[in-house]
Amino acid sequence: MSEQTDEFAWIARLRPLTRNDPRALGLLDDASVLPARPGFDLVITKDAMVEGVHVLPGEAPDIIARRLLRTNLSDLAAKAAEPFGYFLMTAWPPDYDASRREAFAQGLAVDGERYELSLLGGDTVSTAGPLTVSATMLGWIPHGKAVLRSGARAGDLLIVCGTVGDGWLGLKAARGEPLAHASDLANHYRLPTPLLSLREALQAGVRACADVSDGLIADAAHIAEASGLGLQIALENIPLSPGGCHWLARQAARAAAIICLATGGDDYALVCAVAPAEAPRFLAAVGALGVPAAPVGRFTEGTGVGTTVDGAPMATTTTGWRH
Repeated sequence: MSEQTDEFAWIARLRPLTRNDPRALGLLDDASVLPARPGFDLVITKDAMVEGVHVLPGEAPDIIARRLLRTNLSDLAAKAAEPFGYFLMTAWPPDYDASRREAFAQGLAVDGERYELSLLGGDTVSTAGPLTVSATMLGWIPHGKAVLRSGARAGDLLIVCGTVGDGWLGLKAARGEPLAHASDLANHYRLPTPLLSLREALQAGVRACADVSDGLIADAAHIAEASGLGLQIALENIPLSPGGCHWLARQAARAAAIICLATGGDDYALVCAVAPAEAPRFLAAVGALGVPAAPVGRFTEGTGVGTTVDGAPMATTTTGWRH
């Protein structure tokens, strides 16, 4: 392909990713126009990625693009929203030549089709630093049905949907550590699956929700804080993948190992506050979709987060990832 020399050539290359969505205005304007959708609320989220911080140095450009979309989609999944489009920002370092930019665009195309996403606009610049990209993701949800972090009540169960620890173990696997199920773990880290399939189950029976990006304890604590509650978590109950089970079974310090899994982040599971009476129905609905789920704690009056492993209190020096 010919060398893309400026932002306008890059915009022209991205035009097919609009999927002919009229809201994108053909990427020929400085904005998009989103008509109101009666009876629905617009949900907006934004995440950025920096090479060497959020992805490994030298990661394949198409993987970076797909990971960018998927991590943003996970935020919409936690709100029980239906995604439809995104805005893109790319800051290219000098080593991102035409072939690498083309690979990045191909990654956007793959998951744009998979998740029915239209590129609606954005910006592109150059940078002397590492590759930096950002997406602003948009979704619709019926008016008043967004699942916020602030809706938990004392006595609600904390239920985890998805597996915990695979992001942390997957990073190790992606770096070449010899782990059982290394390929599955590395793929989970590189290309997490946003749990958009749980949208109806969340809308029907969940009071609060967050996705697990920073770590199970940290993200569950965000729900407790937003809801003005305390939280007790029994960490031995967290759902684990085969790779997570295999790794944990071989650790001499079981409690410390579980803490590592619960604070590592990059899992993109969902943590939910569910009324006890609704829990059986919700767990059945999630299980029917092929997603593992388990109650792991309970919200309480007061403040603060307490954690136990096999019934013994376990203090944590960190609850998850912080920049």
